[in-house]
Amino acid sequence: MKKVLIISSSPRKNSNSEALCLAFADGAREAGHEVEIVSLRDKTINFCRGCFACQKTQKCVIDDDASLICGKALTADVLVFASPIYYYEMSGQMKTMLDRLNPLYPSDYAFTDVYFLTAAAEDEDDVPERAISGVEGWVECFERARLAGTVFMGGVTVAGERPHHPALEEARELGRKC
Repeated sequence: MKKVLIISSSPRKNSNSEALCLAFADGAREAGHEVEIVSLRDKTINFCRGCFACQKTQKCVIDDDASLICGKALTADVLVFASPIYYYEMSGQMKTMLDRLNPLYPSDYAFTDVYFLTAAAEDEDDVPERAISGVEGWVECFERARLAGTVFMGGVTVAGERPHHPALEEARELGRKC
């Protein structure tokens, strides 16, 4: 059994990227894993100050919700990030959270597999490339980790508009295999 932490960065309730989170979670639970979904929607997460104190203390000097999420990420075997695509890039909420996970860098983190789930109004295959590249850059900082898979749900604008989109089954299947 693995401990799976899913971090959803959509500001919209019942969003398409959140639907991908739920599908991944269903698959992971079917495989017998422990799953927790954290939505950044109602969290207070301030910008990283770039002070690098966390590199010595493994704790951020900012006392907000990011510290709790970072603690959960430290002990998770699998990390899953989900983001809507805005202007061909991950959401600002997701980028801010990635920056605030900086205390993990010098730590004895548990995760090895990282997944990235995205949704966008555009449906061309190259739409999530820049966002994926950003997550790959984050993952490369963790030598034991790898980007194990991505799912893109294209052609969706209104929250929950395509409840049978093929990307949902793809996310569920990744969850089963994580």
